[in-house]
Amino acid sequence: MRLLGSARSAKLGAEAAARLIELFEEVEDDDSARMLAITGTGKAFCSGFAPEVNPALVESLAVVSKPTLAIVNGDATDEGLELAMAADIRVAMASARFALTQAARGGLPRFGGTQRLPRLVGPAHALRMILTGAAIDGTEAHRIGLVAYLAKNERELARTAGAVVEAILSRAPLAARLVKDAVIKGYDMTLEQGVRLEEDLYALLQTTADRAEGVRAFLEKRKPLFRGA
Repeated sequence: MRLLGSARSAKLGAEAAARLIELFEEVEDDDSARMLAITGTGKAFCSGFAPEVNPALVESLAVVSKPTLAIVNGDATDEGLELAMAADIRVAMASARFALTQAARGGLPRFGGTQRLPRLVGPAHALRMILTGAAIDGTEAHRIGLVAYLAKNERELARTAGAVVEAILSRAPLAARLVKDAVIKGYDMTLEQGVRLEEDLYALLQTTADRAEGVRAFLEKRKPLFRGA
């Protein structure tokens, strides 16, 4: 089961980016892979992309239908933050810094940063970060909703990330994918449309073997054995 990808601790180069795209596609196509997590090497998560990086990198993570986790082991800045925001859940070190500094160089985020950041933290916090380029630490990122879980040190980061992975893997894989589909697609719908989507996905889930196994396991007071079918 493939769970972990790795971003280089400095700027991500074209070769590493290409391997990550391959990994994302492999996880998407592999029925035995239940989720994907990505982390950095060294003391940072990722400080940006080299100019030659394939522009499809961030979106190739965003479109993975299985649950995705960014384990932010250090600074996530510029395109590195844009990559982390493409994951479903972020767990980070309290000491990690988060920033989008492109405007200081006469540019703007081009890997979804102007769209994902306000959806995660609200437009006021997003504009503050993008227009000023000021970095926030993990504690502030957690407070405003950019990060879901916070760790004080590397050991706690590994323990917390492991607990999140374990929790996700304990759920029925089809249910997890449909939950993700409902939340992401429903976010840009009206409430009425979103509720209808939820109802349709719920009805679909009732026809699966995993749903039947979940009911049997509950009645028999045992741990369910989900098979993704």
